[in-house]
Amino acid sequence: TAISCLFSGLIGRSWAMVFAAGGFRVRLYDIAQQQLTSALEKICKQMKEMEQSGCLKGALSAEQQLALISTCTELKAAVEGATFIQECTPENLELKKKIFGQLDLIVGDNVILSSSTSCLLPSKLFTGLKHVKQCIVSHPVNPPYFVPLVEIVPHPETDPSTTERTYALMKDIGQSPVKLSREIEGFVLNRLQYAVISEAWRLVGEGVISPTDLDLVMSDGLGMRYAFIGPLETMHLNAEGISNYCERYREGMKLVLNTFGPVPDFSGEIQQKISQEMSEKIPVVPKVLDARRKRRDEYLTGLAKLKKQMQS
Repeated sequence: TAISCLFSGLIGRSWAMVFAAGGFRVRLYDIAQQQLTSALEKICKQMKEMEQSGCLKGALSAEQQLALISTCTELKAAVEGATFIQECTPENLELKKKIFGQLDLIVGDNVILSSSTSCLLPSKLFTGLKHVKQCIVSHPVNPPYFVPLVEIVPHPETDPSTTERTYALMKDIGQSPVKLSREIEGFVLNRLQYAVISEAWRLVGEGVISPTDLDLVMSDGLGMRYAFIGPLETMHLNAEGISNYCERYREGMKLVLNTFGPVPDFSGEIQQKISQEMSEKIPVVPKVLDARRKRRDEYLTGLAKLKKQMQS
């Protein structure tokens, strides 16, 4: 089985590594050979580092996984014989539509056309395509290699077998797929994330808490719990089941929720305040940000390993 990953940016590289870790042959496509060469070098470096630290995914060695990844600068050749095509272009509707329009003319009836988009609705991306039944969104969480969730979002005309095959493939490569029954703005992950961001913004803006302490509430409070169980199971365990939780806390929850303010505009004074405190903590300098991201990825890798041990 061959997988095609279209475009070799951060998400494309991550997907290529995830599929190779699952033992699949991967073709990485981009328009310039130079970009592909650079992408392969980055993948190689990352895989070797992870192998040394014992964090490499999959049963194969880094060398075996690297041998599964090839590159291609010609779209038709890149997707030939592929059963699954993962598009990873920047979040630009026109650009994505152009790529899917080109793919629509060259693919057969058995391949799945999947987009990594984080916010563009399937109906905006795929409507009018001849192969619309084979189209789906598989939205990963950045960075996909370290965070396994994938949101599978169908177009209204997506064939159920496309959803099932995509779900099975994601399971097969060790990701954690979730199926949405229909498209909705922001899908599910970002809707939950934006709800948290928006209340965080209001609390800091109203001077209730500092930006640093706000983050601590999440990282050393809610986040500890949410790393293993979700909000609904939390409710279930924090009382004698969901019904008992609702009986106990229903009125209190409604009281608090009714005090939430309007959607912030994420600009002006509050933006400056948060930006200033965050920049003091982590200066906006490429070298510093990259080091911090690297640390984040190391923590995520450790957490993923811990979760695996606990689940087994």
